[in-house]
Amino acid sequence: MTRHPLVLVVDDEANLRRMLSAVLASDGCRTAEAASGPDALSAVARQRPDAVFLDLSMPGGFDGLETLQRLGAEAPGVPVIMMSGRAGLADAVRATKLGAHHFLEKPLSPEAVLVALHSALELARARAEAEALREALGPADTLVGSSPQLADVRSLIARVAPTEARVLISGESGTGKELVATAIHAASSRADGPFVRVNCAAIPRELVESEMFGHERGSFTGATERRIGRFEQADGGTLFLDEVGDLSPEAQAKLLRALEGGEIERVGGGRPIPVDVRVVSATNRDLARAARDGGFREDLLYRLNVFPIVLAPLRERPGDIPELVRHFATLVSRRIGRPAPTVSPEAMDLLVRHPWPGNVRELANIVERLIILAPAAARAGAGAAGGGGSGAIGAADVAAALPSPGDDGRAEPLPHPSETTLALSDELDRFERVLIARALSAAGGNVAEAARRLATDRANLYRRMRRLGIEPAP
Repeated sequence: MTRHPLVLVVDDEANLRRMLSAVLASDGCRTAEAASGPDALSAVARQRPDAVFLDLSMPGGFDGLETLQRLGAEAPGVPVIMMSGRAGLADAVRATKLGAHHFLEKPLSPEAVLVALHSALELARARAEAEALREALGPADTLVGSSPQLADVRSLIARVAPTEARVLISGESGTGKELVATAIHAASSRADGPFVRVNCAAIPRELVESEMFGHERGSFTGATERRIGRFEQADGGTLFLDEVGDLSPEAQAKLLRALEGGEIERVGGGRPIPVDVRVVSATNRDLARAARDGGFREDLLYRLNVFPIVLAPLRERPGDIPELVRHFATLVSRRIGRPAPTVSPEAMDLLVRHPWPGNVRELANIVERLIILAPAAARAGAGAAGGGGSGAIGAADVAAALPSPGDDGRAEPLPHPSETTLALSDELDRFERVLIARALSAAGGNVAEAARRLATDRANLYRRMRRLGIEPAP
């Protein structure tokens, strides 16, 4: 069931409160009202709203700007939209510095009210998702491992984070590029601003401009309301462009213009909008080679690759694997409410010697599978050769969870036609299903990476997966 947002309307004029509440209710919102700053703070203490409309000038108690300041301390993260009939530029600037999301001039129009509300709610949602991501990843120093390669990455993060330099993070799929981007944001002066992630490989080509820069209502078929793009959502913070090498040539040109000018223009919009955004990009492709081959704009690469950070694949730093295993085991056990099982030396040796084509992401998936199966494996294999004992993970458990040594993505041999009565289409589907499943496994569930391994494009692979009933991993 969809949750209806709660909006607090703060104004000393009862008629305006009723009018504004009616407009918000028509858009599916729940509303609460307050006639003064102290009443507003009391209402927020009773129930935290999703957004606040706040009048600038109110008699008694304290005015709108002081109320705004106190709301920022008592309800951080709640977007506040200021309203005034006689505000000057100085008031608007001060309100913005105090954290106001938007400034509306009276008399209010229903369209302006709803546009401001939707913008505020979308920004709040993006910030909440970023905060949830930070909590899921743990502290910024969750780059687990003590290998020399990881020590070098930590040193580079410490040097570049306090600057405004754009960073390009390169590495194979699953090496933790998003974690590095999050660490850069958390250690920067923008840490209190939004961290907005864009998966460039997942955006349909025709929607890239709308997704990145937003659109105005009616600008194209299906644009039923204004949309705030990712650049505006990240204003004052960091925009993380994941898999930036998968952008189409048209999207690369539009991104280049935004980076050069420091402003964007919504689809269907008539004016440029300045944005203060630090861009951090990531790719698992060799963009220098792609630029030489004409697949990626060289001038865009220069602007993105001001400060490069390269992540080594897990197979080149096997000493980090025991620490990563213990880290993921703790996280998974805490999430499912079980004590973390121990890992026998023989089991750990198997994990260290595995080549991990899907890198850290694949290791995390395997550890989660082992943790979930650990009690059953212990009950069935206690005392068995290679078993892990009660509550422990043994070599036999790991051997069963890991892909077989020869499983490098090649499909199993097909039977000779004389040995089967299956139809040709059934055999081809079976062969294709095996190829796709193994490519997805090697790519740690990343569909774009699996498509590259299969030498096809992402859209074609999605079509084939739907036809064969293969669900992408969450």
